[in-house]
Amino acid sequence: MKNNFSIIFKSSKFRLGFIIFALLLLSVIIFPIVNKEDPLKMNYTMFQKPGPNLPLGADNFGRNELVELIAGGKTSLIIGILAGGIATGIGLILGLFGGYIGGLVDDVLSSITNIFLVIPSFIILVLISVSISSRSYLTTALVIGFTSWPWTARAVRAQTISLRNRDHVNLAKVSGYSIPKIIATEILPYIASYVGMAFILQVASGILSEATISMLGLGPQNTVTLGLMLNWATMYEAHMSGAWWAFVPPVLMIALITFSLNLMNTGLDQIFNPQIRS
Repeated sequence: MKNNFSIIFKSSKFRLGFIIFALLLLSVIIFPIVNKEDPLKMNYTMFQKPGPNLPLGADNFGRNELVELIAGGKTSLIIGILAGGIATGIGLILGLFGGYIGGLVDDVLSSITNIFLVIPSFIILVLISVSISSRSYLTTALVIGFTSWPWTARAVRAQTISLRNRDHVNLAKVSGYSIPKIIATEILPYIASYVGMAFILQVASGILSEATISMLGLGPQNTVTLGLMLNWATMYEAHMSGAWWAFVPPVLMIALITFSLNLMNTGLDQIFNPQIRS
C-alpha cells in the first residue's frame, strides 16, 4: 500500500491537485470550528462592501460572504462526493456484471445504459429535481448520482470484456469460484486504478451539476451551496450593483475544486495509462 502511494505521488500534477484539494477540504472543516457564525444569519446590510471585519463583504441578504462561502463549499463537496460515489458504484456494478457474464444479461444492461446515454442526463436531472417538492442536499446528491452513472458503466464494461478471458480468470472458473468472487478477486483489482479515476471525475461532475441546477433554482433548500450563492447573486443582480464579492468567490471556489480534481485525474492517468506513460 505504501509503495502504491509513493508511485501515485511521483506525478507532479497529482501532487499539485492533491495539495489544492486537501487545503480546500481542511478549510471547510476547520473554519466552522474556529468561526461559529451562522452562515444564514443576516447581520449586515445588502451587498455591504468588504472591510476589516468582513473580508468578502455581504451578500444580497446581508449575510457574511466568507462564512457563507465556506459553508457552501462544504455542502457542495459533500454533494459531489456522495453523488460521485453513487454514480461510480452503479456504473461499476452494471459494467462488471454485464461485461463478465455477457449474453442476455449484457444485452439488457447495455440497453438500459444506452437509453440513459441517448437522453441527456441534464434533462433527466432537471425533470427529477422539478418533481421533488422538498429537496435536501442528500436528495440532490442522490438525484445527481442516479443520473450520472452511464458513461462509467460503459467504460467499465469495456475493461471487463478485455479481462474476462485472461488465464487467471479462466483458472478461477476451473477452480469453481462463483461469479461474484471471480469479479471481486480476478477482475476488479486490475481496473481499480481506472475506478479511482472515474470516481474523481464523477465527484467533479457532481459539484458542477449541483451548481448548474442550483443556479436554475432546483438545488437544495434551507442550506447554502456554491450553486445557490450564484443563484442568489444572479436573482438580485449583484453584477449590476458592482458587488463582485457576491459571485466571484463561489465561482473561484468551484473552479479550484474542479481544477484540483482534474489535475489529480490527469496525474493518475499519466501513471496508469501505458500509452501516456511511454
